[in-house]
Amino acid sequence: MGMTLAEKILARASGKEIVKPGEYVTADIDLAMAHEGFAAVYLGLLGAGINSVWDPDKIVVVLDHAVPAPNVRYAGVHKMVRDTVKNLGIKNFYDVKAGVCHQVLQEKGHVLPGMLIVGTDSHTTTYGALTAAGTGIGFTEMSYVFATGKLWFRVPETIKFEISGKLPYNVMSKDIILYLLGKYSAEAAQYKSVEFAGSLSKELSISSRMTMSNMALEMGAKFAFFETDQKTIDYLKDKTKKPIQNLRADKNSQYEKIYREDVTELEPQVAAPYTVDNVKPISEIEGISVNQALLGSCTNGRLEDLEIAAKILEGKKVHPDTRLIVTPASTEVYKEAVKKGIIETIVDAEGIVCNPSCGACFGANMGLLASGEVCIASINRNFRGRMGDPESKVYLASPATVAASAIEGKIADPRKY
Repeated sequence: MGMTLAEKILARASGKEIVKPGEYVTADIDLAMAHEGFAAVYLGLLGAGINSVWDPDKIVVVLDHAVPAPNVRYAGVHKMVRDTVKNLGIKNFYDVKAGVCHQVLQEKGHVLPGMLIVGTDSHTTTYGALTAAGTGIGFTEMSYVFATGKLWFRVPETIKFEISGKLPYNVMSKDIILYLLGKYSAEAAQYKSVEFAGSLSKELSISSRMTMSNMALEMGAKFAFFETDQKTIDYLKDKTKKPIQNLRADKNSQYEKIYREDVTELEPQVAAPYTVDNVKPISEIEGISVNQALLGSCTNGRLEDLEIAAKILEGKKVHPDTRLIVTPASTEVYKEAVKKGIIETIVDAEGIVCNPSCGACFGANMGLLASGEVCIASINRNFRGRMGDPESKVYLASPATVAASAIEGKIADPRKY
């Protein structure tokens, strides 16, 4: 019997020839990522009487959730992180200027096919876009990883989504994953591994794959993969000198379920408050007034996201009753967007461009919503109070839909632009 991607990676990491769903293994971690949560992880180490890490070269730390520091508390956390990474000899440290952790790690060549990666952020599943097994863990678990380089896993069952067809004009991979969430629910893949396959999956850019692997977490996925192909290799070849493994699931792999979806007729999708699977096609929800439109985050702050928004915004103005806030996913994305004139287009449209960070996505230090305000956002969650007052509302949509809605001051169909 063949193995799925999750099974292959967990077998290799645990020193076994084969593993099966439901089996428990102790695996060697290839890479551990921490953001501001590094401070809590280190305090956990000290609490156990440990003041060292198993391998400083296998740890990456990124300050991204509240940058620059919005208050004294965060300033103290940042200072502690800066001092501690030096003391522990952790060289892979990216301070407030780099961007969002999941974008930075992949841009800088830290993520390769076949790796087992844990992070102090739930959306570590994003790394599956490059065929890495990425998953979020808690601070206590990460303290254990920092000390030992190991962690136990239950080998997950795998669900395959075979996506076919051709995406309609101004419909994006964000619309695909929102559609899947709406149809199959936020419980569809609880502690399962997800594999995205099919003819359309192969056509998607690496950035689009990152969006889908990122939001697979919202259906409960432990891991979320795309197979390695030429696009993976082309993306990585200038980012690493290490060999790039061509990793695919075996043809005779056993899947718990296989879902097949043709997206040729797919409309833009919107997730209404207060759950990610409360999804409706744009035709059923357009016209709701929005006070704010947010473009960015680890889900949709990449160059292609900003580019499609700029094409829609070009020559137009953001509605006078709506604020458009844009946070590029990284400094590299920001720089490229400047070179291409994307930032100028957004500013000319009277959008507000902020520094690369998680920022407004979870109401840390910018773009907070007041009671009764409504935001349409290209982020990954719309829970109550996610971006500010508990009585505010967040609708999730693609960058194209966010841009169109910013212009009209209401949820709008981007296909008309």
